[in-house]
Amino acid sequence: MRDIFFDLDDTLLDFGQAEHVAVQKAFRDVGVEPTPALLRRYSEINIGLWEQLERGEIERDTLLVQRFDLLFREMHIDVPGIQCETIYRRYLGIGHYFVEGAEDILSYLAPKYRLYLASNGVSDTQYSRLASAGIGHYFQGIFISEDSGHHKPEKEYFDYCFRQIPDFDPSQAVMIGDSLTSDILGGKQAGMKTCWFNPHHKPPRAELIPDWEIHALSDLKSIL
Repeated sequence: MRDIFFDLDDTLLDFGQAEHVAVQKAFRDVGVEPTPALLRRYSEINIGLWEQLERGEIERDTLLVQRFDLLFREMHIDVPGIQCETIYRRYLGIGHYFVEGAEDILSYLAPKYRLYLASNGVSDTQYSRLASAGIGHYFQGIFISEDSGHHKPEKEYFDYCFRQIPDFDPSQAVMIGDSLTSDILGGKQAGMKTCWFNPHHKPPRAELIPDWEIHALSDLKSIL
């Protein structure tokens, strides 16, 4: 193995915690009380839209515009969704929380392998979070889906990444991430080995079998 691709959200950085804090702050800034029910419904709508994006059913811009609009219309809240979206992304970009073991595994692997970051997301937000976390120097390449015009699991996204890596051989690379439908499916379609980071012991899917499954990032030391 020579090249290691890491997903960012919920693989290296705890997106769930960062999102929770950012959404609450954004709601308060626009005068909306962030009740547990409202936060839960936002999460449901947001996850559903990201799944539609992965399946190619909507565009990224549609997702970013609609997630708060759909929520506020459903809850009869008279606030422009785009206003909340702009504030939310600003808060998200300045907050970072590490997944347990993330810094240790990066420092362990960086001298031994070429490391790359492969993330679906909004470019300015992801670069801001990486700068806040201080881990960008571990990666020889950072590939954000918005920059490529494609996203995981699309093969075109991975082709975009591969074209920028000298002497790249997908059979000598592994994709590590928490999403079966994004990271594992995408890596398999691109001809890479795949490693599913599954800290919460989610049930497997028969049609998406990774080469390895780990429950802690430190488990990578016994694989790589």
